[in-house]
Amino acid sequence: MAMTPPFQDAVVVVTGASTGLGRAIAVGAAEQGAKAVVINYASSDAEADITASQVREAGAEAVLAKGDVGQDEDCRSIVAAAETFGRIDALFNNAGISRIAAYGDLDLLDADDFLSMYRVNVVGAYQMVRAARTLLEASDRAAVVMTSSIAGVTGGGSSIAYASSKAALNAMTMGLARAVAPKIRVNAICPGFIDSPWFDKLGYEGGKDKLRDHIASTTPLKVASSPEDIAGSALFLGSPAARHVTGETLLVDAGLHLGAG
Repeated sequence: MAMTPPFQDAVVVVTGASTGLGRAIAVGAAEQGAKAVVINYASSDAEADITASQVREAGAEAVLAKGDVGQDEDCRSIVAAAETFGRIDALFNNAGISRIAAYGDLDLLDADDFLSMYRVNVVGAYQMVRAARTLLEASDRAAVVMTSSIAGVTGGGSSIAYASSKAALNAMTMGLARAVAPKIRVNAICPGFIDSPWFDKLGYEGGKDKLRDHIASTTPLKVASSPEDIAGSALFLGSPAARHVTGETLLVDAGLHLGAG
C-alpha cells in the first residue's frame, strides 16, 4: 500500500523563500504533496519567480507574497494570500537578517543593529503567527516551524546581536507552543552553516568558500550542509510525523555545537 505523502493536500506558507533554505523548504513541501505554497520574499522578484517555478514543477500551486515580515501590515498581507484556501497547515518562519561584527569590538554594533535584527528575526516571526492563527486553527494538523540558528544556543555566529535574536526566538518558540496549543504546534530548527546565498551576502573574511572548507573540516560529520540537507528537518517538524512534538528546538548543524573534538 502506497504511503500518503507528508504534506498531501497541505497549504503551506514559507517566509524568506526566494533563495536558500526558504526555497528548499517551499520546493520540498511541494514535492511531498502540498496543494499550495505561499512564497514570501522581501525584495528579489526574479529569485522568487525561480522558487515559484520550481514549486509548480513539483506539482503545487505557487502564490507569491512580497513583504517585510518586520512590518505587521505586511505579515497580514502575506497571510491573506492563503485565505482563498481556507486554512494554513504549516507556517515556516524562515525570514531572517544578520550582519558580520567581530565579537571583541563592541563598537561595531549599535542599538539600531539590535533593533533591526530583532524586528525581523523575532518580532516578525511573532507577527506571522499572530496573523496566521485563525487560518492555522482551521487546520487539523497545524504546525509552525521557526528557522533559528545554532548561534542562539552557543552564543556564537555572525554577531552578538544575531546570536541574541536567535536565542530570543528559541525562547519565544516555547512560549508560543504553550500559547497556541492544543490546535497549533510550534517548533524551531537551529542550523549551523548552510551553503547558500545568505552566507555570500554576509561577506565573511576570505569568502564563503573558505568558511565552507573550515566547517567541513571541523564539524564531527565533516560536511558543509546544503539548504536541502536542512530543509528535511524543518519539513519533518511541519508534518504530521511530528504531531506529538511541540516547543522543541532541534539542532541541525552536522554536530558543529560539539566542537572539533
